[in-house]
Amino acid sequence: MSAHRTGGKRPGLYPLRLTVTAKVLVFGGHAIARRLGKTGLPDRSIAETWECSDVEGSGSVVADGPLAGVPLRQLVLDQPEALMGAGWSGRHFPVLTKFIDAAGALPVHLHADDEAAQRLEGQPNGKTEAWHILDAAPGATALCGVKDGVRADQLRAALEAQDFDAVLRRLPVRAGETLYVPGGTLHSFGPDTLVYEIEQTSDIQQHAMRWNMEDGSPVGDAEFSSNLDMLMQQVDLDARPDFTPGLRVAVGDGVERVFLCAGRYFALERWRAGTAEPLRHSFATAQILSNVGAPVRVRAGDWSGELDRAETVLLPAVCGEVEITGPADVLFGHLPDLDRDVRRPLVEAGYPLQAIAALGAGARGVETRESRT
Repeated sequence: MSAHRTGGKRPGLYPLRLTVTAKVLVFGGHAIARRLGKTGLPDRSIAETWECSDVEGSGSVVADGPLAGVPLRQLVLDQPEALMGAGWSGRHFPVLTKFIDAAGALPVHLHADDEAAQRLEGQPNGKTEAWHILDAAPGATALCGVKDGVRADQLRAALEAQDFDAVLRRLPVRAGETLYVPGGTLHSFGPDTLVYEIEQTSDIQQHAMRWNMEDGSPVGDAEFSSNLDMLMQQVDLDARPDFTPGLRVAVGDGVERVFLCAGRYFALERWRAGTAEPLRHSFATAQILSNVGAPVRVRAGDWSGELDRAETVLLPAVCGEVEITGPADVLFGHLPDLDRDVRRPLVEAGYPLQAIAALGAGARGVETRESRT
């Protein structure tokens, strides 16, 4: 992505292109490059690209402009409100986004919720996540959640036998739909599934497989049993989330906003625009803008730049608004004020609260806003 100034004084923070971490794992393929069109990747089977990350050891760094070379975490510490929004404070950037190529099936695994992460893993937070399906083969499925009525002992026995369908829900997967996956939910997706994932900043996980996802090597009996011991302490037997097509709102002539998911940890929206008028979006919290369509021209304040296919730029809260010239097909991930950023626009568009609640943790509803300290 190239960028240039269009006049005026550049603020301390500006739209930030970040370094990307490519993960080579056994379930990966070449779809991120060949189907999404992402450039700059090694000619290998890539499972994931971490687009915006503050995970320890895989943190993003500003790639261009006056702040080139500054780690994302340093910006969080130095300019928390300018980056994240008024009243925010924290020790790391709270949202992680990825493109995932499940050319093969992911391992069956879970991520701890906040309570289990703090109690059992010594981590400050767990990892609730959401999958937005960009592409999937006909008949593609995902495993997500334990079947109703399955007891803990039955689950453990099935996991030991690697008989996942006996105890886990298998759901149909369709492009354009989104699944909000609370921490503690057993899950897997693939093969032949291309996903944009948004989640809490964490790499915490517990696997139920007899092979390692890094290289496919076998997991020994003692390690496997220990893994299941920890997994069984973290699993939520009642989590049964479902896919949703999102809630659509027309916001201009040929401009459409789709609310894909929303909870206290993150929200994800997909915006599309034709050529009748630009896509214009105002915001009060940092926005992770990822392009899933053709290259587009992006303007924010006195900054403008080209956002290529499958490329991401972080828009600091201080920018306040962005304009994108269509045709455009982009994703906005952010840490929302749920009343202001989600409920209010959807209620004004005529959606009932029950439909809005389905964007979050299903029957648990869209979670209430909590302290961001």
